[in-house]
Amino acid sequence: MESIIIIVFVMGYLAITLEHNLKLDKLIPALIMMAVCWALVALGVDNFTQWFDSSQHGLVDGFAAMVHDDKLHLVEETLLHHLGKTAEILVFLLGAMTIVEIIDYFDGFSTIKGYVNFKSKKKLLWMFSILAFILSAIIDNLTATIVLISILQKIVKKREDRIWFAGLTIIAANAGGAFSPIGDVTTTMLWIGDKVSTSMLFTYLFIPSLICMLVPTFIATFLPAFKGDIDFDENEVEKPKSQHSARMLYLGLGSILFVPIFKTVTHLPPYVGMMLSLAVVATFAEIYSKSKFSISTIEGTEEDEHSSGAHHSPVHASLSKIEMPSILFFLGILMAVAALESLGILFNFADSLKQGIPLIGSELEGTVVSDLVVILLGFGSAVIDNVPLVAASLGMFSESLDNPLWHFIAFSAGTGGSMLIIGSAAGVVAMGMEKIDFFWYIKKISWLALIGFLVGSLAFVIIRSFV
Repeated sequence: MESIIIIVFVMGYLAITLEHNLKLDKLIPALIMMAVCWALVALGVDNFTQWFDSSQHGLVDGFAAMVHDDKLHLVEETLLHHLGKTAEILVFLLGAMTIVEIIDYFDGFSTIKGYVNFKSKKKLLWMFSILAFILSAIIDNLTATIVLISILQKIVKKREDRIWFAGLTIIAANAGGAFSPIGDVTTTMLWIGDKVSTSMLFTYLFIPSLICMLVPTFIATFLPAFKGDIDFDENEVEKPKSQHSARMLYLGLGSILFVPIFKTVTHLPPYVGMMLSLAVVATFAEIYSKSKFSISTIEGTEEDEHSSGAHHSPVHASLSKIEMPSILFFLGILMAVAALESLGILFNFADSLKQGIPLIGSELEGTVVSDLVVILLGFGSAVIDNVPLVAASLGMFSESLDNPLWHFIAFSAGTGGSMLIIGSAAGVVAMGMEKIDFFWYIKKISWLALIGFLVGSLAFVIIRSFV
């Protein structure tokens, strides 16, 4: 039965990886994989000889000798435990996404456009790389990429020039998301799972992430694509459509930054702080929306984007734009990985990795950890979605909070995805927005991302020896 479950998981995994070829949204195989895996677990529970207790990070003693009803009760308890942990991540993401949409409702991101008053391609490259690095740490790398490419489309008119900027923006956004607990879904998973803390995440990963962004950007300034000036008319840059644009931008970003502080002070799960931040932002949004502001009814034009109810409520309008397919995908993939974890498959796989792969790492708190495994995970995240890879690592390793292994996994999974355009959410959305060719990216951008990943990994290994 275990073999059948593994086959179902692998087939679903392949369907997710080949999403663009199959023209099938990845949430569909993720949900099917999750439901079928747990159904097989429930049906074949008497055939399993071991069970992994994720709350205790170890195998359940005497599982094989349990009666059928006790085994089913354990399956239900385990399923509820994993659903609770998954829900923490999903509710957190829903709150963050809603805050970002509220900022966008008030056209807050247009404030950034006002800082562009030069034509040099090199200066523009540095500006967008630094912005991507900073913004992705605050509002996550996916949203930062969407915002910056939208701004690029207003500034850089030639698509041939713009896709180069988009490529470097992907690298910078993924690098910036790695050192922040709210910057990348995989880092958020490790943070909510009590594997990394905000302070140590910054200590271990800020410099490696910064180097991962700086080195490719510096090398790119010598490429022909970034020589000369762009054709840019400052009058073409749109002005904010609301008098509250800048105010909502700073309020929204500040409220998201407040979440790690709230967790540190109260020791409550991060989603509680995110809900508080959302409530505060939503309150101001409702107040400001009463001041005769509507992004869709400017100068008497008829409302066509929001419903009549949403016209009076920016919160309703923002919630209607949430990426629910992404939320359901995370639900499916995290719960499917939980099924493998519960059967002890990932636990046993981790043990075989530790024993069978040549170790090039160092001894950390009594446990010899292979850096090679984590680096391979980074390369794997360029081909396969990094969410299930990190979810699998959570079930494979039982190291304590802030063990350097978790920080290296956060960096590797977050930045390794930049090596292929399909390897990260930021890359996929940029591919869709600018119709970037897969092989063009491999030829022009992948080598820059590889250099950034390798020098960043080296920087992490050096910093780890001093922390």
